[in-house]
Amino acid sequence: MGTRVHKTVTSPRYVTIAAELRDRITGEKLGPHTLMPSERELSQSYGVSRMTARQALALLEKEGYVYRRPPRGTFVAEPRVPFHIGSFSDEIILAGRHPSAQLIWAEERPPTPSAREALDLAGEETVHALHRLRFADDEPIALETTYFPAACTPGLLERPLTGSLWHILRTHYGVVPADASAVIESIVIDDASCARLKVRSASSGILLTRRTYTEGGRCIEFARDVYRADRASFKVEARIPVPVEGA
Repeated sequence: MGTRVHKTVTSPRYVTIAAELRDRITGEKLGPHTLMPSERELSQSYGVSRMTARQALALLEKEGYVYRRPPRGTFVAEPRVPFHIGSFSDEIILAGRHPSAQLIWAEERPPTPSAREALDLAGEETVHALHRLRFADDEPIALETTYFPAACTPGLLERPLTGSLWHILRTHYGVVPADASAVIESIVIDDASCARLKVRSASSGILLTRRTYTEGGRCIEFARDVYRADRASFKVEARIPVPVEGA
């Protein structure tokens, strides 16, 4: 029997260079809006062609770690806003920034099949549906499409809808959000949403299909939120279950 040979697969050189630069950025050795080394400087430092250096910077730009300002050069981007599954407004305030919302549309209408199932609505019940663009300071971060049972939120559409919806639930309806869950998916953002979020066409996004529950376990909110992948990150924590015996 012959000896099995394990071949080592190496990453392309530009991926390695990008990884080293990424570590310098995330380690705060390169602060936001710092001028990055040029393609020429990178090619000399790493002993690679300018094309390879260009590919490394392009990868970092696609990931949202840097941005280009021709002809001045490439700069370190602001760090992503860290989120937990919960209130957008609360998370933005914790990040030291100011949250706001632009209402795009709001209406009372029959629920989508997904909203009907999530909110456990009967056949004739309607929802208050809202579509909002969310900002951190003046920067667009996410598009939220949110559904509430209309019977539980009378008059909601007549209220100011540019702040925290959870605050409105607590203050005006006595509904206290207690738990939230979400399915997180990677998507390509559609062109209309790209325009609102001020990103390039076919940019990567993060889709949260989210449910919010009261203390009694009722789902009071169903939402589909689209975040810019270059400006948001999500922290997920979970208790590791006891292994199944024999597994």
